[in-house]
Amino acid sequence: MKPVYAPLIDSHIHLDQYQDQVIEQMMQSLPEYQIKSLITVSMNLSSCQRNEKLFQQYPSVVRPAYGYHPEQPLPDSQELETLLLWIEQRIDQIVAIGEIGLPYYLRQEAIARGEKLDEQGYIEVLSALLQLAAFYHKPVILHAVYEDAEIACDLLEKYGVTQAHFHWFKGYPATIQRMIEHGYHISFTPDIEYEAEIQQLATLYPRHLVMAETDGPWEFEGTFAGQMTHPRMTANVAQTWAKIQQLSEQEARHLLYQNTVSFYT
Repeated sequence: MKPVYAPLIDSHIHLDQYQDQVIEQMMQSLPEYQIKSLITVSMNLSSCQRNEKLFQQYPSVVRPAYGYHPEQPLPDSQELETLLLWIEQRIDQIVAIGEIGLPYYLRQEAIARGEKLDEQGYIEVLSALLQLAAFYHKPVILHAVYEDAEIACDLLEKYGVTQAHFHWFKGYPATIQRMIEHGYHISFTPDIEYEAEIQQLATLYPRHLVMAETDGPWEFEGTFAGQMTHPRMTANVAQTWAKIQQLSEQEARHLLYQNTVSFYT
């Protein structure tokens, strides 16, 4: 008889980037893996619109978040205004503003090419989205690592946003401590199985501030090489995190689930 485990939530997935047939198959398989729901993050307006349709199609599973991902060209002022208004008109259907943040990897690519990125422009976009979240008392889902996380923390404090989820976080000790002191959440992906930096972070971050994610369809290495990223992989996150925290798998799953439910409700 198959064991019954505590349910899990994929706290960060780009569901809109999967093909329709794959999504349908994925949805049918979720009960088998005890996956309760998916926090579906958005990249831009068209991504938001597709996630809205998926929410309408799968209302018992999809929990949408709308935002503008920083690892892409800046929107012009009209694009940003249109996006903000679109989100505001649907503020009651979302669980968070996201994915939002700062373009760490885009900046590294620009530096490698000998170019300079408009960092102030990205800060202004992030500020506008944080102000929207603050006004409507919505959590935010952040893409902000290393030095960008410090800027994000400054802005969170400036605009009074207290519910922040730093997904797939990497950062410096002082930043980690600052985030812990403010009660910001982080989430681990399947790379917790093979990345030493992530495993070290998992030993430090308080249990009550941790969630599991896949960031699908991003693909992983190690035992996941060649596999399509599926929300069931949150179980692998729970297994590895349980070992690091010296918990049973059931205890780990229960904590990860309850942390996510508490944050997003």
